[in-house]
Amino acid sequence: MDAPYTITKNKDLASPVLYDSPHSGSTYPDDFNYACDFKNLKNAEDNFVEDLFAHVPQTGSAFLQAHFPRTYIDPNRAIDDIDPALFKENWDSNNSFPIYPTNRSDAGIGLIRRLVSSGVPVYNRHLTQDEILNRINNCYVPYHNALERLINDTHYKFGQVFHINCHSMPNSVAYPKQPLGLFGTKSKPVDFVLGDRDGTSSSAMFTRALRDYIKTLGYTVSINDPFKGVEILKRYSDPARGIHSLQLEINKSLYMNELTGEKHRLFDKFQIDIIKITDYINHYAAANTQNIAAD
Repeated sequence: MDAPYTITKNKDLASPVLYDSPHSGSTYPDDFNYACDFKNLKNAEDNFVEDLFAHVPQTGSAFLQAHFPRTYIDPNRAIDDIDPALFKENWDSNNSFPIYPTNRSDAGIGLIRRLVSSGVPVYNRHLTQDEILNRINNCYVPYHNALERLINDTHYKFGQVFHINCHSMPNSVAYPKQPLGLFGTKSKPVDFVLGDRDGTSSSAMFTRALRDYIKTLGYTVSINDPFKGVEILKRYSDPARGIHSLQLEINKSLYMNELTGEKHRLFDKFQIDIIKITDYINHYAAANTQNIAAD
């Protein structure tokens, strides 16, 4: 890769809203050396999210997109959430840092993926510690440094940040644990999931206002169910200081054929609604930033 990420924005930030897409990267490094079917890796991407939000710089916001795939290294995991099953030798923390694998690593979906889907390994080999550290230094750290700079610059200029962490989800996993309505005992997949880590990464007013607006467009929306947000929201959000981070999950079936991996005929129509959603976020952010300035 020439660069691990792209930041697209106008010369001067004109909005306290910024967007990032950590999982839509589709440039596969030569040293990946995976063994699974390439289609499985493509299915794990947040396909076409960068296209859905391509208009964002025209609204005065910045858009940060990872180029590397999440299956190579996942920016939305803690840097030390490393699966010991990936390597043959013990991890040498003296030459790097200690590792603290979580239940995500146990499930094969930690910082470095061991499984591309249930029971399907990414590799037929062990990885070396140097290989993992190379991915961290060349992809993970630069991405996080770029996002941190964007958040800090936006906060310095406006005193508020409304950070939208953009994702997509397969229809098959878009089922809330709690049904949204009286559908009997079986829930239905939702169109959007807003994650604010149970109200800790964003003001409840912003989360609920965005939910209510998306519902006016005819979509179903849940909050924190089944996705709450992970490392990026945890690391950068600080609502008490005016840094609001929301994870926005979009059901892939709304804009693509999940079997063929191609955009379907309704992509352009759906993108118009995404533009409406980003316009609403801009208006909400501008109004609330002005309120802060007037205090």
